[in-house]
Amino acid sequence: MSATSAPVEERRVGGFYRLTEEQYRQVIRDVLGTSIVVGGRFQPFERESGLLAVGAGIATTSASGLELYDAMAREVAAQATAAPLRTLLIGCTPEDESRPDQACASQFLNRVGRLLFRQPLSPEDSALFVQIAADTSRKLGGFHRGLQESLATMLVDPRFLFRIEMLEPDPDHPGEYRLDSYSRASRLSFWLWNSIPDEALLAAAEAGELLTEDGLARQVDRMLASPKLERGVRAYFTDLLRLDGFNTLSKDVSLFPRYTAGLSEQAVEQTLRTIVHHVLVEQGDYRDIFTLRQTFLTRTLGAVYGVPVIASFENGAPEPWVSTVYPENDPRTGILSHISFVALHSHAGRSSPTLRGKALREIFLCQNVPPPPGDVDFSRFETADTSKLKTMRERLSAHANEPLCAGCHQLTDPLGLALETFDAAGVYRTTENGATIDTSGNLHGVTFQNSAELGQVVRNDPTVPVCAVNRAFAYGAGKPAQRQALEPIEEEFAESGFRFVNLLRTIALSDAFFGAKPDATQLAANR
Repeated sequence: MSATSAPVEERRVGGFYRLTEEQYRQVIRDVLGTSIVVGGRFQPFERESGLLAVGAGIATTSASGLELYDAMAREVAAQATAAPLRTLLIGCTPEDESRPDQACASQFLNRVGRLLFRQPLSPEDSALFVQIAADTSRKLGGFHRGLQESLATMLVDPRFLFRIEMLEPDPDHPGEYRLDSYSRASRLSFWLWNSIPDEALLAAAEAGELLTEDGLARQVDRMLASPKLERGVRAYFTDLLRLDGFNTLSKDVSLFPRYTAGLSEQAVEQTLRTIVHHVLVEQGDYRDIFTLRQTFLTRTLGAVYGVPVIASFENGAPEPWVSTVYPENDPRTGILSHISFVALHSHAGRSSPTLRGKALREIFLCQNVPPPPGDVDFSRFETADTSKLKTMRERLSAHANEPLCAGCHQLTDPLGLALETFDAAGVYRTTENGATIDTSGNLHGVTFQNSAELGQVVRNDPTVPVCAVNRAFAYGAGKPAQRQALEPIEEEFAESGFRFVNLLRTIALSDAFFGAKPDATQLAANR
């Protein structure tokens, strides 16, 4: 079976997904080497359905954005074709470095182009890029200068900057479409590895193996067993937990002196290490991320958490990250008590039960909480007299009597108030302005008295695994699926003991993951 069995005129473009900044950087590392420095700024895009991965499917590139990409491409290409790196990277030696060498240029450009575009170059594309190299070599003098120009051209090509998914008629389901073989390879690799397909996956795509159940299963199992899976899982949870928000987070250091430089990066790393260890190393129940007492801390984080951290040594060198287990009576359990959650979903100068509750519902329960109406007067809340309304619960009562606000605050505040024992920097406290903090509340009728009990209630809520399936599927496919298509996946997730790796495998092998309806197509491939 060939990789593209359908005639060209029957194929369609099913989607454009712009590479994220981390994906761009990772692809450059994988193709051109880890010594390449990618500088410059990336044009941001918005979340859709709670995920940047879905927002990538509707992200466009402006004229200024193309200029940024062009500058990056030229800088990357210059590094890749400069001595001494080019000796290792190009893989062949021109007969005369001052003149074009089409054979050597073709060898390098076809190999690199296959990786950058995630499929072999067509004869026409190959001839074009080789010609660009030859023309530039003659004009500017020098074989490597020609390669530099041709490589820079590849790096601004939409086939590199975007994942362009191609659809072909599904022979097993007349009237429906499916992703073609190379698009399947790219979807799998960017989902599980956050980068391009490796040679084995491209070879499987070229042979048509990804269009068969057995061939697809072999590749999925190989990918799940690869060390690259960790970076894919990290990328997924970075997106899911909105950890990119730390890029613009600021705290009033006069109020929170413990929130020192570098704490944000360590807070993100703590959460990612904790999750990766639990779902990949321990192969634990996904739901337990809300109740885990085991985590990883540095001495800096330990000072904020009030936990002594003694640096360990690995191979004679100090290891800053230490595996730590909170005592049974410690208020910190699960990722909801991490700085990466409570500090991120707070204001610069104060905590925010509303933001925390909103984040909890949207991220882990897949429940949308609308933004406040534009005409709401926040002054009564912001300037509340703390001598009379000492705690956040008392001050939030101002919103309870606002008809426009009450509905949403009933959804968010009871959950966020359970986390009020953590201030805007994540430091634990039991009082506010001299008054005891009340952290009681309920979720879907199940009561809790504190943050630890909230974590247990969230862990046991049946909506959580359903949402986990929804988000993991949408992240991989680039768009949400209908609930009916996800129900078999939800059942297998539960039967596996809610093991996250099992969930990834089940999604990848599901009928829905690579399917597409004709009305989902966007452009004719031969347009």
